Amino acid sequence: MKITDARVLVTCPGRNFVTLKVTTEDGIYGLGDATLNGRELAVASYLTEHVVPLLIGRDARRIEDTWQYLYKGAYWRRGPVTMTAIGAVDTALWDIKGKALNVPVYELLGGASRDAVLVYAHANGADIDATLAAVRRQLELGYTAVRAQSGIPGLERTYGVATAGKAYEPAEPGFPPEHAWSTEKYLSFVPSLFERLREEFGDGLRLLHDAHHRLTPIEAARLGRSLEPYHLFWLEDASPAEAQERFRLIRQHTTTPLAVGEVFNSIHDCHQLIQQQLIDYIRTTVAHTGGITHLRRIANLAELYDVRTGSHGATDLSPVCMAAALHFDLSVHNFGIQEHMPHTADTDRVFPHAYYYASGMMHPGHAPGLGVDIDEALAATFPYTRAYLPVNRLEDGTVHSW
Repeated sequence: MKITDARVLVTCPGRNFVTLKVTTEDGIYGLGDATLNGRELAVASYLTEHVVPLLIGRDARRIEDTWQYLYKGAYWRRGPVTMTAIGAVDTALWDIKGKALNVPVYELLGGASRDAVLVYAHANGADIDATLAAVRRQLELGYTAVRAQSGIPGLERTYGVATAGKAYEPAEPGFPPEHAWSTEKYLSFVPSLFERLREEFGDGLRLLHDAHHRLTPIEAARLGRSLEPYHLFWLEDASPAEAQERFRLIRQHTTTPLAVGEVFNSIHDCHQLIQQQLIDYIRTTVAHTGGITHLRRIANLAELYDVRTGSHGATDLSPVCMAAALHFDLSVHNFGIQEHMPHTADTDRVFPHAYYYASGMMHPGHAPGLGVDIDEALAATFPYTRAYLPVNRLEDGTVHSW
């Protein structure tokens, strides 16, 4: 089953997505998500100029060999651009194999370990009352786990909070906006948000919160301890984890569960966090961590240390990645939870899919392969639009951790 064609498709049905379409001599094609938020064209170029020429003529069934060839065969390894490109190829090949064997991908991964996939929704507002209202709307939709974020008094903008009543979108058109940030105001405010949430919704609701890498380890430890009375499901991205030992200090001071990893791109970024049990959830993604093949390695390591998965799943990843994540989630034994942000109606039309949501759970569906397609003609009507994530500055003007 030789690969005869591979093409990179860029579209923007509300936000930018990069898709790799790999076709075999049998006419079977597979899709992989190659979207890297704010650096989409870098991955598109890497694939077109450096990876696609290497795929032509290769056997599409040899998924592991192709992964090793693209990873170990290049002098320059790892990094978000490289690993996102490899991830797109890997995911497309799993899609092809599933279609060739007429089974959903999760059957190729050992079959289902559960009946459906627990997901969490996003709820955010300009202030506490608005956030409570947003949480209530998600509960009405059947979600049993909600990530709650709120605007911070004294700060004009807060990343993670939608503006002007629009649906939350992490990237903004044009060049990067700059937001003022105050750690002191944030740390003083957040416990009051979760106090109100528990008063309003009781103890049964799974509550999550994202600190977006903005805290030093000791600041993160303070936040984790202050949130202990409200028993969060997790505190996400409390501190940048490039130096993995940073989380040891946080762990020593709080029992609030810790989640991190959406910006990681290989097992080497998180092996110490996992092996030393410094986190409770690893949030690596199919798209940015070398595809299903490499994500399974991370999950297998994590299982040995009672660390569960909680993959990133915001709208900066396409329905192709969401489908792949759900197949992975359904199959892996140490699954924890999956992030879920509904895509725009235009995105769903560009990427018709078999996965579905019901009562706080999702399922990848039973279609062969990933169960997701792309309408190329429709995709072409949504051209690439430059967009970036915001840049944070402290109130004195210093560029701050993202």
